[in-house]
Amino acid sequence: MPPYRLETLLEMRSRAKEEAEQAFSASIKALEKEKLELKRLEEDLERRKVERKQKVMAYLNEVMAKGAGINGMNMMSRFEQRLKDEEAQVALDIERQKEAVKVAERLVEQRRREMAEAAKELKAIEKHKENWKKQVKHERQQREELTQEEIGNALFLARQRK
Repeated sequence: MPPYRLETLLEMRSRAKEEAEQAFSASIKALEKEKLELKRLEEDLERRKVERKQKVMAYLNEVMAKGAGINGMNMMSRFEQRLKDEEAQVALDIERQKEAVKVAERLVEQRRREMAEAAKELKAIEKHKENWKKQVKHERQQREELTQEEIGNALFLARQRK
């Protein structure tokens, strides 16, 4: 059988499909990493809120036990405000992380489309090769039949002459 003239293209498409699959896999892993980070930040925010309430109550009880006046209340207020500011910063981090998750999801979809396109292109060239093989086989069979017919005719004519 003669060599397939588009074998190089077939190999290129096959490599492109493998690379697209690897890129898709990497984007899935990146998405999972971003989602885990988002979950960690959300849990951190919830933990900080609970801790803030506990710390404020503990500080309030301490201030009341000492009998501190307005100065103690101001300090408690500043302490609570600082904790709320930290929570707000974590909330901003969560919003940024949500955006990073959306970007990662869009990248996954893009990689999925690229992988599907690469698979489709590979399938097309594989189908072409399959049809080419059938055609080569058919042509070979036709040549063999023609050769056999010629041999048969030559034998027939040789017998006729005797």
